[in-house]
Amino acid sequence: MNVERPDAARLLELTGTLADLLTDTVASGASVGFLAPLDRTAALTWWTERCADVAAGRLTVWTAYEEPSRVLGTVSLALPAGKPNSAHRAELVKLMVHRTARGTGLGRRLLAVAEEAAAADGITLLHLDTETGSPAEHLYRTSGWTEVGAIPDYAANPAGSLRPTTIYYKRLAAWP
Repeated sequence: MNVERPDAARLLELTGTLADLLTDTVASGASVGFLAPLDRTAALTWWTERCADVAAGRLTVWTAYEEPSRVLGTVSLALPAGKPNSAHRAELVKLMVHRTARGTGLGRRLLAVAEEAAAADGITLLHLDTETGSPAEHLYRTSGWTEVGAIPDYAANPAGSLRPTTIYYKRLAAWP
């Protein structure tokens, strides 16, 4: 499996296959910010809008694929823009693995790639939120992430039911 960090132009080329990944993720019940059924056009629009954030340095995206025309996984880091007191941290967002690739270690690999790149870029703290009770929680716990707590009724899952979210963080290094 190849993992790449596309620039904005390459991300734009990948929006079709990333839209397919996003619609599959939502259809399989993962809570990644969308309600089911997610229209492919809406997924295309969402990914296309991310290109400006990548170009501006506010978002870093990694994609995983066996063939360049079919992305099977992705993860992103969102950087706080314009906050001098937050330059040391980033939010891990949209870790997605196509249901045909789940259980292969791809999610763990993408998580490690994002963590290593963040550390190399001087990021010392990562944080994320995920649906409480989701399979993703096992990945984060076994990858050294620390649970902070849960917020009730935080977001609707793809079926439209309000669900709690659990906040996690991971220190990558000590602040200088």
